[in-house]
Amino acid sequence: MIKAIFACLAVAALGAASASIAFGTPPFLASGSPPVRGTIEQPFKVELNGVIKVKTKAALDVVDQTVTIQPGGNSGWHGHPGPVLVVVKAGTVTFYEAHDPTCTPHSFSAGQALVDSGSGHLARNQGSVPVELSFTYLLPAGAPFRTDLADPGYCSA
Repeated sequence: MIKAIFACLAVAALGAASASIAFGTPPFLASGSPPVRGTIEQPFKVELNGVIKVKTKAALDVVDQTVTIQPGGNSGWHGHPGPVLVVVKAGTVTFYEAHDPTCTPHSFSAGQALVDSGSGHLARNQGSVPVELSFTYLLPAGAPFRTDLADPGYCSA
């Protein structure tokens, strides 16, 4: 598995999903660019001035994608098999964690960045302008970059 520590980035700790229904929730008013994928074949370790440390133990896929969520739209409940670096390019996006029954919103605006841990969540555009997000997925080689999850039963999409 990927073992990575990212410092000096806004971190959104997005927890594990707990689902009670069998079907995933699809995105609504959201579209993505075709993902661009490349593989780093050999494990590596990088340390930069004590600020960033990245260490892998196996091949790593890096996937880039831009996603746009229209006003009133959402990503559907989903997760990722590895961390995702997210930059909000336009608008304000609000994340909800699948494990949080209080449905606490975590909002990020244009110019902010976060690390999505990959655990279950939903991203929603509650504003009046499109949200544009840039994703860099760090994944085990060959892994899908997204897994649809069932609605946990609160924070309805």
